[in-house]
Amino acid sequence: MSEPIIRFDKVEKSFGAFNVLKDLDFEVAKGEKVTIIGPSGSGKSTVLRILMTLEDVTSGVVYVGGQPLWHEKKGERLVPASEAHLRKMRTQLGMVFQSFNLFPHMTVLRNLTEAPRVVLGLSKVAAKERADELLELVGLTEHAHKFPNQLSGGQQQRVGIARALAMRPKVMLFDEPTSALDPELVGEVLNVIRHLAEAHDLTMLMVTHEMRFAREISDRVCFFDQGRIREQGTPDEIFGNPKEKRTQQFLRAVTEAD
Repeated sequence: MSEPIIRFDKVEKSFGAFNVLKDLDFEVAKGEKVTIIGPSGSGKSTVLRILMTLEDVTSGVVYVGGQPLWHEKKGERLVPASEAHLRKMRTQLGMVFQSFNLFPHMTVLRNLTEAPRVVLGLSKVAAKERADELLELVGLTEHAHKFPNQLSGGQQQRVGIARALAMRPKVMLFDEPTSALDPELVGEVLNVIRHLAEAHDLTMLMVTHEMRFAREISDRVCFFDQGRIREQGTPDEIFGNPKEKRTQQFLRAVTEAD
């Protein structure tokens, strides 16, 4: 077995007295599509925020591509990571947020070319070529020179996906990518993610409340509850025959809410 591309080793995360992640062991293999489901407050989005270095860990170690994320090796010891180390590690991960997070004062094209030029050192021509390919991938070629406020929510989220891909990440993280969208716009975003899952060898880690979609695109589904993985398995195992009573209760509740 090759080294997992993501590994959480005995990770704890607390906000004051509230323990969000509890002694979490969690791995994602290279090229695997993993979806995290669970109730609010179960720690799902915290996993992604730790990977994006938006939240640090209280204890334990997170590894990305075999390297510690929030720590650096000093001889045989692990010490807290420097900003330079965090910056280097971030380039391996692309994040698609709930709320789009596009730069409002930049055109769609510049939203896609800015980071590859500034962070990766791509030339203007190379960055534009990459952006043009990605805009075609997400079906927004004709919107390249518009500003985010001229786009629908679904279009903005598709730009967000293209912008994350522009950095050529090893892992794509999706944090409830459709939760801020009107229901009729959800499908266009899910179609782009579905295409990525089917056509590319990307590692994908997604938190979503879209259960049907999770069943369709995932290699593995993890049910989080109270900061731990309560149950995990193939989509058919988790959605078709969950073993844990708590998983059954959660799935019954979200199915009835649909």
